[in-house]
Amino acid sequence: MLKQLLVFTDMDGTLLDHHDYSYAPALNMLDILRGRHIPVIPTTSKTKAELDSLMGDLQLNGPFIVENGAAVYVPQHVIQNQPSDTLANEGFWVKAFAQPREHWLALIDELAEEFDGEFLQFSTMSVQQIMEHTGLDECHAKLANSRMYSEPVKWIGTSERKTQFVTQLQQLGATVLQGGRFLGVSGNCDKGQALQWLVSAFQTSLGHKATLSIALGDSGNDVAMLEASDIAVRIKSQSHAYPTLTRTDNVFDSTLYGPSGWSECLTKVLINEG
Repeated sequence: MLKQLLVFTDMDGTLLDHHDYSYAPALNMLDILRGRHIPVIPTTSKTKAELDSLMGDLQLNGPFIVENGAAVYVPQHVIQNQPSDTLANEGFWVKAFAQPREHWLALIDELAEEFDGEFLQFSTMSVQQIMEHTGLDECHAKLANSRMYSEPVKWIGTSERKTQFVTQLQQLGATVLQGGRFLGVSGNCDKGQALQWLVSAFQTSLGHKATLSIALGDSGNDVAMLEASDIAVRIKSQSHAYPTLTRTDNVFDSTLYGPSGWSECLTKVLINEG
């Protein structure tokens, strides 16, 4: 039985260039994957509103994972029978792994006085500030702030104080993940749990377990996804080292940056998988 390949990809710094968010170097590989009916599944810190726009640009119409694994959105045309523990919402089956954003804002607010002036957070930043700290234009900055399950925090204090801040959030019940630019504050969820749930949902829908998950990412919030996948691809970054993994099997490291490295390694994987 031929395996169904599933490509789970981080966006910023991986499929999208870290600086200008271009995906031009990946267009040919996206065409190849589309031609082979291999789903490309954005697995990202981005919001659903951001993905709604971006999916059209990338000509993707399959599932996606938002806010660092906080929720999975599966189009109902992809998996027709509703997976367990999902809600039906506007043509999607939605599996949520985290509590709403308001819960995490309340936890951060408990620490606001103690760490005053040492961090910025999306919910209190102006659109102009979000644009400055992300490089997004005004429209995409607004979409980035339409979060449902998490809160991005920009740390501007010392590394020692950052450790204290993260520890206290964890003691309050939050999970804190370091992304390329921001700390992601949310629940006991990550890209790895979301990947595993979606692989299982695909296997149930297909009626067999012959799937092969390929995960591509460049930073710390991708580690759980890279560890959980059958094949892990670490994308070279201009701003930080490859994410550290405990696994050593089926790991590819790109020599090129961002979407160029994305295409480079997927070419190797597809050749190896025939």
